Amino acid sequence: MTDLETSMATIIAVFQKYSEREGDKHKLKKSELKDLLHDELPDLMVHVKDQQTLDSLMESLDADGDSECDFQEFMTFVSVVTVCCHEFFQHEDE
Repeated sequence: MTDLETSMATIIAVFQKYSEREGDKHKLKKSELKDLLHDELPDLMVHVKDQQTLDSLMESLDADGDSECDFQEFMTFVSVVTVCCHEFFQHEDE
């Protein structure tokens, strides 16, 4: 597999690893999302100081209002974080 194909497979595997823990295996409950973020993005989560910030993140990700995060909503989050990281490193190079 190419680097991009491997990265895509990894994102899918990480989502499934956490979404399969409880209930609907195609969606992340708030507790599953919290575990995923803490385990898989610890450097980002250092900046999340309270539960309200995490709740706000979950609400902003939950485009369909079902109180869960499906794969498309998760990918929106991954995309936004990736763009922010790209912009950060792009400005660092200047």
